[in-house]
Amino acid sequence: MKLVTFFHEGNARIGSVSGEQVVDLNNAYRAMLEAQGSLRAKQIAEAYVPANMTEFLQGGEESLARAKEAAEWALQNSEKSAYKLVHKLSDVKLGAPVQNPGKIVCVGQNYREHIMEMKREIPKIPVVFAKYSNTLIGPNDDIPLYPVSDTMDYEAELAVVIGKRARNVKQADALKYVAGYTVANDVTYRELQRRTIEWLQGKTVEGTLPMGPWIVTSDEIPDPAGMEIYLTLNGQEMQHSNTANLVFTVPFLVEFLSELMTLEPGDIILTGTPGGVGFARDPQVFMKDGDVVRVVIDKIGSIENRVKKV
Repeated sequence: MKLVTFFHEGNARIGSVSGEQVVDLNNAYRAMLEAQGSLRAKQIAEAYVPANMTEFLQGGEESLARAKEAAEWALQNSEKSAYKLVHKLSDVKLGAPVQNPGKIVCVGQNYREHIMEMKREIPKIPVVFAKYSNTLIGPNDDIPLYPVSDTMDYEAELAVVIGKRARNVKQADALKYVAGYTVANDVTYRELQRRTIEWLQGKTVEGTLPMGPWIVTSDEIPDPAGMEIYLTLNGQEMQHSNTANLVFTVPFLVEFLSELMTLEPGDIILTGTPGGVGFARDPQVFMKDGDVVRVVIDKIGSIENRVKKV
């Protein structure tokens, strides 16, 4: 499935994308239950297929199975329902798939070519830092350029969405704890990142994590290795690699991080960026007002955002 958070009439809802249509999963499951004669359809729908992505992911495989059934039913029966079950994709606004994740854990220096261009050694242990929920914006939202610095850089990344509570998980089982994958751009203010020995300042400026357009569930991507990833700036390719080139694989990262902390449904892991970042170019390239940056990952999709000075 392609799971989205979408906005309709000011309300955030979760849905599944089929072609150019978005199924409202909560409404679809409720309508299906009512059609089957359920007397507590609203309450059951709220319990198993809630309209909030994090709560939905907490339901695990059972919620996903019910959502799939409801989506298929809705596409066949939307005209008969009193609820709005299906929207045109063009009629809704997509947000970041997970709106308020408990944790956004980022991995730095995880593609060899990026490590080389930043003049660092291949790490033996993952370099880990954090972003916060305030950085999240949707797949087509403007990226705000604040006057705090004019060194705003791009970083194409594969994002992993956790689907099941994970603590001390082994690599062999790690992908069982992944709900799916999405596209991200870890926008970074380089001047702020490098003015102290830690990176947090340059990574947590408001609106610096475009993400989406959806979560492709892990049953459709059983192995996240081997996917092409690239980024263009104003149509020019700036980054291009493959997730097979990760120094620390997704299973390794789930094991490593789950030894440090309990990963919860809805938590996000950013797996690192390939070479070609603007900071490492000669001359350096930083994003400016009006620039359009696009990130594409094979088997998932793309996000495209315009930089807007504020």
